[in-house]
Amino acid sequence: MATTMVLQSYHINAVIILILAFTTSFKGTEAQRAFFVFGDSLVDNGNNNYLATTARADAYPYGIDYPTRQPTGRFSNGRNIPDFISEAIGAEATLPYLSPQLNGQRLLVGANFASAGIGILNDTGIQFVNIIRIFRQLQYFQEYQQRVSGLIGPARTQRLVNGALVLITLGGNDFVNNYYLVPYSARSRQYSLPDYVRYIISEYKKILRRLHDLGARRVIVTGTGPIGCVPAELAQRSTNGECSPELQRAAGLFNPQLIEIIQQLNNEIGENVFIGANTRQMALNFITSPGAYGFVTSKVACCGQGPYNGLGLCTPLSNLCPNRDINAFWDAFHPSEKANRIIVNQIMSGTTEYMYPMNLSTALALDSNKNI
Repeated sequence: MATTMVLQSYHINAVIILILAFTTSFKGTEAQRAFFVFGDSLVDNGNNNYLATTARADAYPYGIDYPTRQPTGRFSNGRNIPDFISEAIGAEATLPYLSPQLNGQRLLVGANFASAGIGILNDTGIQFVNIIRIFRQLQYFQEYQQRVSGLIGPARTQRLVNGALVLITLGGNDFVNNYYLVPYSARSRQYSLPDYVRYIISEYKKILRRLHDLGARRVIVTGTGPIGCVPAELAQRSTNGECSPELQRAAGLFNPQLIEIIQQLNNEIGENVFIGANTRQMALNFITSPGAYGFVTSKVACCGQGPYNGLGLCTPLSNLCPNRDINAFWDAFHPSEKANRIIVNQIMSGTTEYMYPMNLSTALALDSNKNI
């Protein structure tokens, strides 16, 4: 009898301990700021691994410097921009939304909806066929909120989303995989470059407004990088290693107009929801002065083939540099892990030359004071 009572007491206490442990874990996860990512291959953490598309980074040597030394679907030798932002805010890396591991408590960390190959426009990246276009990423964001609502209830889900940090990266593919994909592309016949930029900027404004309507209250919006200077464009358009003037002109038109719509949206909303990141200038710094950042080259990709290792895909048969920290570019289009860290350092603490209207550290401090 006494033994039975002791065992019952033991089981009751064990159950209480398990409940308390779950509750503590749950509250701790919920208290941590969620992080959501939208965009293209610069920020894709592996969604395209689950799609029938050629826009994939799920084979060696991708991920060669990732902690697991395995390809993850990131278009990098290691970690990418979202990974370093997660690290900076003290959060674990977000999982791809399509990952079967994204369930239960992991949902409260946030989610990465990005998909390599996509752009602002629905016809950008059509050659990759099955990718998650931005309108679909926003639909998944709604679906995510419904899933989380079933876990913690609608009111707490709204607080989680409103208090989250959001990153969105779009625009580069609308030039390299649309307007300039082939000579005399459909879009280049339809629009002059200045008119095309105005068009995609107006479409981007709709996307950002929709993101706010879905609950986003602190959004980092990156501009296009120096797309005329990536190894792929050097291989195809450069005779002496100089950046392509035409693609640089495109980025030069796009980025200032992006800041304009960020200003407009913040004025309409009445607070600085959107923060612009001048990733073009951040990257130009180490492209024009690689040695100042510890790089030996900012022209030759670490992985690839042909001039500047800028042709074709990065595959097990490609040229592969032995030290990835001395190359600013990992493959034909994407920065190396070290370059990604440099970019995020500027996002966190850069001056107004790089971040408008404030850097992320300032924004996080303001949010902390407002108890977001």
